[in-house]
Amino acid sequence: MTSRPPHSQLRQRLTTATAALGLSVGLILTGTATAPVVQADTTRNTPQTWTGQGTPFTQDLPGGKTVVGETSPIHDPALIIDDDGTWYVYSTGLVNRENGGTIQIWSSQDEGTTWDYTGTVWDRIPAWIDEHFSDGELPGNLWAPEIYENDGTYYLYYSASRFGGNNSLTALATNTTLDPSDPDYEWVDRGLVISSPATGLDPNNPGKTFNAIDAGIVEGEDGKPYMAIGSFWYGIFLVPIEWPSGKPVENWQAQTVNIADRFMWGNPIEAPYITKNGDYYYLFVSFDSCCRGGESTYKIAVGRSTSVTGPYLDKDGRDLFGGGGSVVFDAHGAITGPGGQSVFGDYLAFHYYDGANEDIPYFPTLGLQKVNWVDGWPEFNQTVDLPQVTQAPQPVAAVVGSRATFRAEATGTPAPVAQWETSADDGATWQKVADQPVTINAGENLRRSQLTLKHLAGNQDGLLVRAVFSNAHGSAATEPVTLEVTAPGSRQVRS
Repeated sequence: MTSRPPHSQLRQRLTTATAALGLSVGLILTGTATAPVVQADTTRNTPQTWTGQGTPFTQDLPGGKTVVGETSPIHDPALIIDDDGTWYVYSTGLVNRENGGTIQIWSSQDEGTTWDYTGTVWDRIPAWIDEHFSDGELPGNLWAPEIYENDGTYYLYYSASRFGGNNSLTALATNTTLDPSDPDYEWVDRGLVISSPATGLDPNNPGKTFNAIDAGIVEGEDGKPYMAIGSFWYGIFLVPIEWPSGKPVENWQAQTVNIADRFMWGNPIEAPYITKNGDYYYLFVSFDSCCRGGESTYKIAVGRSTSVTGPYLDKDGRDLFGGGGSVVFDAHGAITGPGGQSVFGDYLAFHYYDGANEDIPYFPTLGLQKVNWVDGWPEFNQTVDLPQVTQAPQPVAAVVGSRATFRAEATGTPAPVAQWETSADDGATWQKVADQPVTINAGENLRRSQLTLKHLAGNQDGLLVRAVFSNAHGSAATEPVTLEVTAPGSRQVRS
């Protein structure tokens, strides 16, 4: 049996991409001027017709949410939305202890659309973890984080293990803030939470144990907290924990419940996450194999229960402890092997292997879906509709010191997001504009974007401009258009 398939197929790809993580997503246009805006002749910069005002793209409908920016390499994402509106994802560290190998952090300031790499929890793996594994190979990275807030404290659970076995542990760090700019920001190592192999879980089966990775925290109907945990072996277990320590209660082994087991060769089930909606607790799990790039077979399954301790039944009434589990999200389009999920509010976060990434095929990438709750069950839109440009920008002529506006629309499923680019070398290279406009909702899957370049400078004359609309399955770029910038008084234009 195995805890997680080896990452060997990803190691070189992770190494190649790490250097790019610190690069800025956009490059600021240079050569700006501060001359006053000049208005006149409408024939050279006629605004395109727009129907309706649209609504902010961040008002998501159920379905796939297109994410842009720095979204890889992200594996086992734990999503949390802070009180100030910042979205955070915590993810598995880079292999071979690259960049320290500790848990990575990503953040979004526009409600989960554009993501930036924020850094790592620590510079290195804690020394006590190396001591724990001192009898053999040391863990190359920390895995599968979970982030949970209770009474003003953020609890960050993470795992360490050796590939292919269940000599594993889950540990804990705490913080009073998620904002790295806060003077009180510090992840304090709280040490071991639980380790495996464990004993005493079943008096009728002394050999029963679990693999102590992939923790997910939930509070039951009585307010008591639990940790869902497990990977392969005997499946998924629910361990009672307590606040404020965030660690198992006394005599936890006798109170632990085995809530999911596929009872098949290898028992490929892991990444448990329990969330409550309405009258039910929903147990999300990942079936089959991750970490194999384009050959990954990961998929997300679910069961529900009126009690946090189960039993969890699928749509057909089958118990997840016994082979049940309704698959609700699987490979489609460019998304291969989705899994390693977490849930926050109505959003499912997961990783997948990106078949649309031409530079590094099947690189582990962040995925988000807004859950559609239908008849008491989570549903996910798996329609594949590549972006298609429905309205392209027009060339613009303006004077130095004025502004230029470009507009574009596109359709696609998931609904695409526009990123504007410029080229100063006749299209040989393209740079993303630093201050990207918000893509707005102009229809069911129609998205609209408007770029305004302000304080134009003479050296921007001849600049090419285009919009690239992207979703999880691919991209579509508008044809480049030219920005003509002239000196004041040479012609009268209006932007």
